[in-house]
Amino acid sequence: MFVRLSFVLVFMMVLTSALLRVAKPAPPAGGLLVVANQKEHTVLVVDPDNRRELAKISVGVNGHEVIVSNDGRFAYVPIYGNSGVGRPGTDGSTIDVIDLQERKLTATIDLGKPLRPHRAEIGSDGLLYVTAELANAVDVIDPSTRKVLAEIPTGEPQSHMLVLSPDGQRGYTANVSAGSLSVLDLAKRKLISTIPVAKSVQRISISPDGRRIFTHDQDAARIAVIEAATNKISNWIALPDVAYASAPTPDGRWLLALSMSANRLHVVDLQTLKVVRSLEIPERSSEILVRPGGEIAYVSGTGAGKIAVLDLRSWKIQPPIDLTPGVDGLAWVGAGNAISGACR
Repeated sequence: MFVRLSFVLVFMMVLTSALLRVAKPAPPAGGLLVVANQKEHTVLVVDPDNRRELAKISVGVNGHEVIVSNDGRFAYVPIYGNSGVGRPGTDGSTIDVIDLQERKLTATIDLGKPLRPHRAEIGSDGLLYVTAELANAVDVIDPSTRKVLAEIPTGEPQSHMLVLSPDGQRGYTANVSAGSLSVLDLAKRKLISTIPVAKSVQRISISPDGRRIFTHDQDAARIAVIEAATNKISNWIALPDVAYASAPTPDGRWLLALSMSANRLHVVDLQTLKVVRSLEIPERSSEILVRPGGEIAYVSGTGAGKIAVLDLRSWKIQPPIDLTPGVDGLAWVGAGNAISGACR
């Protein structure tokens, strides 16, 4: 009798476990957003299709930006400090590492000195490149050992944002108070050139083919177009309002440029360099992410605590993703990555 009862109990436990596994919601078919919230000091994992927050992980003070490893397993959050660029406050010296499969803080990379690290990018070589404002540099980090390998000088203060060329050969930083753009040789880890742009600039983007780089004059409503082949400004894009950030669409046809002050998103035709439409976006929006495939763009509304959703086929704003004030940096994880419990 005792043996029979034990068998029944074990069977019920196995059956219950199997049912729980079956009942677990499937990961979103399209992928997930990873969002840095600088006011809450958190990273959010968000299902954009169902417009819901799946997880919230605490990080240091403050993480503004986030980047995800190529396999989708880890998110890297540079801990900038409790101030804005160029303002007094704490000076961050670490990068928090989030395990997206376990949805928890798993490690912290110590950069060794106060740097105000801000924007991180994953290079084609698999290394992590992070702007280090207080060193006028970009730090190079091996994600496997979580050690700093090198520091590439930018030659200018407040190197705040960074983009990498598609071929992995060049890096470009927007240097805020210097009003310039630095061109870096990633293989030789040296500064190639600094390009004067304006009195001050904010943020930077690069065309999908790597031929043009865009940065935003903060004293005039215009975007500088820099040719990668010559490292010179070739054109200016006139806008209705001062732009804070931009992102090109994957087909290279459009440039989305947001105005934080006007709460507008301007769509630029990159063939004519003209604004063809303008849309209302959430208060104090700060970053744009175009979803792989080029059908949807997400815009983080730091002040409003909302993520705007733009259908790039119809140019219609969809219902927003309601989160909390402070949402800033955006990264994407495809459905087939490790975050969904699968491997590529």
